[in-house]
Amino acid sequence: MNRLAFVGLLLSTVPLAHADWPGFRGVSGGLASDKGLPVEWGAEKNVVWKIKLPGPGSSSPIVWKDRVYVTCYSGYGLKKGDKSDIANLRRHLLAVECKTGKIVWDRPAPPLLPETEYTGNITEHGYASSTPVTDGERIFVFHGRSGVFAFDKQGKQLWHKEVGSGLNSWGSAASPILAGNKLIVNAGVEGDSLIAFDKISGDEVWRAKGIGHCWSTPVLVELPGGKQEIVLSVQSALYGFDLATGEKLWECEGPSTATASSTPVTRDGVVFAIGAGFEGRSSIAVKAGGRGDVTKTHVLWRQKIGANHCSPVLVDGRLHWVSGRAICLDAKTGAIIQEKDLYGARQEYVSAVAADGKIIAFTRRDGAFVLDANRGFEKIAHNDLGDNSTFNSCPAISDGNLFVRSNAFLYCLGQKP
Repeated sequence: MNRLAFVGLLLSTVPLAHADWPGFRGVSGGLASDKGLPVEWGAEKNVVWKIKLPGPGSSSPIVWKDRVYVTCYSGYGLKKGDKSDIANLRRHLLAVECKTGKIVWDRPAPPLLPETEYTGNITEHGYASSTPVTDGERIFVFHGRSGVFAFDKQGKQLWHKEVGSGLNSWGSAASPILAGNKLIVNAGVEGDSLIAFDKISGDEVWRAKGIGHCWSTPVLVELPGGKQEIVLSVQSALYGFDLATGEKLWECEGPSTATASSTPVTRDGVVFAIGAGFEGRSSIAVKAGGRGDVTKTHVLWRQKIGANHCSPVLVDGRLHWVSGRAICLDAKTGAIIQEKDLYGARQEYVSAVAADGKIIAFTRRDGAFVLDANRGFEKIAHNDLGDNSTFNSCPAISDGNLFVRSNAFLYCLGQKP
């Protein structure tokens, strides 16, 4: 079987529906099965509720059953040129009722000092850029230099573990993921390591060193025969790790030669990643499951188009992302299907999501676009919530609603008569 036939067979599998959105980009890399989502919204239109947050943040909300969980920060770094004491910084984890927007509990955590000062690169996204993850019983959050925290549904802290003392002018941003009983954390900035913790006890299970500074969230890849790997996009490479032991199994030349911060999407053993660097922007599809350097054996295609920070979403065999321009590639071949300018050249932290044949792309400061995924990015709507703060977060989708946060507010958007 040739490579393209192999990819075509894999992409014929569609992920099952899942009502919850338990971590960064849900359970299917930003793709939801929901129908009837709102396509138009505004300050007074299709806003089910809106609440003021204790402070800004670039993390995404997550949803489990009747709760939304989201992080933010307060006390320091609230505006450029902030001269207040960094010891006043607090990172918050909030639990919010899905139906009403009522804050159930708020758990602020002081920083472990020293911490990156609020100047230069970190002012682009701040101190709460890591999205939490939950298994329904516990909520896990990564606070960078200050470590990993686990809470129960009542907000009781179960454990706390440090991951390293390293700092970077960009701060911290990678989100933790759950893989069975393991919590996987990219602590490249803090400890030059990918770390697996036992989610119950917080004990360190393994630590894979040598990943360098990167901000990409790791992804779990399902392989034939029930095997699983963890794949991480690092500077200039993609790495594949054994889930049980943390052993690095394979690597290949990746799409990001600068700040690896875009998170790959995976489907049936194929990993799709985008990035940017000193040689330009690029994207790649690689078959997981190899050993050693697989650059010449497992790369299915490369394309000279990509993005720096946002992550792609895979819909019906097509790879989409939005960062100033909307891009669509054929996932089998890498061929460019569509490029469309939306609002000029911008670098977006926000990752587009998809549901019901639509691409939903929030932007930092240019509103939110709803695009038809099947008609060459035909614009269905361009929405503005009247919120002048920055949007750096991709929305969560659950039970026909969109949950999205800005630096100022958390919103629930849904169809209202």
